[in-house]
Amino acid sequence: MRKRRDPIKDTAREVRVFRARSLLAALLVLLMAGGLGARLFYLQVVEHDVFTTRSEKNRVRVEPLPPTRGLIYDRQGELVAENRPTYNLTIVRERVQDIDATLDRLVDILGLDETQVEAFRKRSRQRQRPYQPALLMSDLSERQIARLAVNRYRLPGVEVEAQWLRHYPSPKIMAHVLGYVGRINEQELASLDSGNYAGTHYIGKTGIEKQYEEALHGKAGLRKVETNARGRVLRELERTPPEPGKDLTLTIDTRLQQMAYDLLDGRRGSIVAIQPQTGDILAMVSAPGFDSNEFVTGISYKDYQSLQEDLDLPLFNRAVRGHYPIGSTIKPFEALAALQNDVVTPQEVIYDPGYYKLPNDSRHYRNWLRWGHGRVDLERALAVSNNTYFYTMAHRLGIDALSSFMYKFGFGEVTSLDVQGASSGTVPSREWKREKYGQVWYPGETLSAGIGQGYWMVTPLQLATAEATLANRGDWVRPHLAKRVGETSVEPPFKNTKPDVKLDKDVWWDDVFNGMEKVVSGREGTARHIGKGLKYDMAGKSGTAQVFSLGQNQKYDADELKERLRDHALFTAFAPVDDPQIAIAVIVENAGGGSSHAAGLARALADEWLLSDDENTHQAEELIKEDVEVEGT
Repeated sequence: MRKRRDPIKDTAREVRVFRARSLLAALLVLLMAGGLGARLFYLQVVEHDVFTTRSEKNRVRVEPLPPTRGLIYDRQGELVAENRPTYNLTIVRERVQDIDATLDRLVDILGLDETQVEAFRKRSRQRQRPYQPALLMSDLSERQIARLAVNRYRLPGVEVEAQWLRHYPSPKIMAHVLGYVGRINEQELASLDSGNYAGTHYIGKTGIEKQYEEALHGKAGLRKVETNARGRVLRELERTPPEPGKDLTLTIDTRLQQMAYDLLDGRRGSIVAIQPQTGDILAMVSAPGFDSNEFVTGISYKDYQSLQEDLDLPLFNRAVRGHYPIGSTIKPFEALAALQNDVVTPQEVIYDPGYYKLPNDSRHYRNWLRWGHGRVDLERALAVSNNTYFYTMAHRLGIDALSSFMYKFGFGEVTSLDVQGASSGTVPSREWKREKYGQVWYPGETLSAGIGQGYWMVTPLQLATAEATLANRGDWVRPHLAKRVGETSVEPPFKNTKPDVKLDKDVWWDDVFNGMEKVVSGREGTARHIGKGLKYDMAGKSGTAQVFSLGQNQKYDADELKERLRDHALFTAFAPVDDPQIAIAVIVENAGGGSSHAAGLARALADEWLLSDDENTHQAEELIKEDVEVEGT
């Protein structure tokens, strides 16, 4: 049987294979085309908005426009906080490929020392919102700006921006009133409105700057700009202008503030002056002060440490946070409390042998005049600051009645409207001591409280506030620093925050005022030396606050004590008596007697406020130098 030979070429089979492969290839092409089409549909339709935005961001950038901070003026329209043009160095970390290399270049270009480099790098690491510029340096010099401009091509994401920088023309005398602005830190950044503070590097840290931050800051704006591939702005597309902060007018009189600071003459202390009818704070000085401008651009660690370690505590606001025994300046208020509680009459005479003894107690609570003042009534007791009389009043009243009456004048409370960081001080009572120390109250402590010693603690602002209420014959007016915010006036008298002080007999005000007038103008007055040439009626009260307690038979000798253990000098006053225009509280730390070292300061300040330049002969300023020791506690 003959074998069948295979054909050389099977055409039919080849056609079948070709068709199968062609179909497979067609399916593969269709599948890939479908996938490509689906991807294109996803990118161009589903994700259209996302990629449009990304595309726009490649050439369109939204930049914040920080508002201009509001200016601050004193009551006479004098500028006390201004803005001056400056240049800042900023960096947007998201636009920098190698942050460490860029920082090294900047350090080399700017020629920073080791201390500056450490602060520089710390700021660069501070957490910032995405694509928001982080502030590296403030107040660049012209030389630094020029060097950065020449090297700009090497510094992507680094910008030099023009901004207004806060400046205080009178930094030391206004430091504690105004406070200062400083760089926004991470904690503040987390709590701030990101939109309103976009592009803003500074915020109020203390004082009025912090208290009125919202009004002073304003509202941020924005602009859309077209940029090239390097991020350089080509043109502006759209702008929403920022709203500048509101200007603030204070009740402070710069002239009076400067004088109060000069009167302290480098000594530690505080002077506060208030206009009784309105509650306007005319002067509020804490000495020593500090240069608040150093904090705006960022104070060096060395300088800040020096301020912190200074024994005179220049950063501490004595006017609103300093706690001092009230001393004998309590006596006018205590006299009113005794009259109101029917434990004494203005005519009652008490004999002072130089000391007071509690029943069944051998201890002598001494008058500052060792041999005593003899027969004293209320008016004379105030004029000579007789301790024995007020020991008697305190014992008759009891600590709780005395304390509750003192609350009516604002002691033991924060009563100011807008004074940032104000302290409440301490008004002692039985309940207070039991809660704080878990101890009972002793009768001897009531006597100490009766002359403003022991647990009593007041701030100079509280003392001036109480003096203003006293001058108003009990009408309560809340002290404040702002007179006008923008075009809106802050209307006095800020009443309804505390009830007015009411007495059963209005004549009792006169009885107390008469005694306070005799302090200044009476023959025996403890501060009679400041009454020389006085052209108006002044009511005053001197006080001396002990830094430490003396034993029963110990005698105070300032010469044997270290300076910081000596008594504080206090003086309160208001004038004119019939139409009070100013109420003053003066505290000079470790100065000694209030009559000799604080009264003259109050007289000089009152002269400056009440008398014209022609009338004001500044006689009281000469009296400040006198060392007339006529009063103790």
